[in-house]
Amino acid sequence: MESFITFFTAHFEKFLSREMMVFFLSMMPVIELRGGLIAASLLKVNYIQGLLYCLIGNILPIPFVLFFFAKIVELMEKSSFTRPLASWFRKKVDKHKDAIDKVDFWGLVLFVGIPLPGTGAWTGAMVASLLKMNRKKAFLAIGIGVCLAAGIMSLLSYGLLGKLI
Repeated sequence: MESFITFFTAHFEKFLSREMMVFFLSMMPVIELRGGLIAASLLKVNYIQGLLYCLIGNILPIPFVLFFFAKIVELMEKSSFTRPLASWFRKKVDKHKDAIDKVDFWGLVLFVGIPLPGTGAWTGAMVASLLKMNRKKAFLAIGIGVCLAAGIMSLLSYGLLGKLI
């Protein structure tokens, strides 16, 4: 992730401010707020500014994912070219459907909030969309999860843990 952030900043620093680079990085799937806060720290962006740009950047695409991802997967299932990918998405979600249904809201919060590979706001929104969860409830859970991830990543990327000890 750090090498991608370095690549991104090297190629866009002429066109974007450090804060806008952090914002756009936080909007990207996989990178999200987690990578955005690392980038903010590496780019020496003020902590509060970096945190705000990351939070807004990470949350901004989520309503679109919640509304459109299931429809996109349905369209993908109609094409022989994209059907295998759509099938893969469905199988991944269906495999864990019962467990997800049991934990529902707080499970989605933790899924988004604990920074592990393959988790995050984008993935949480995709799962919620495919499971046809209530969008308002899913958006709230994802928002809380993003805030939880922000707290954890702040400790890691800005070294606040070292300052507290």
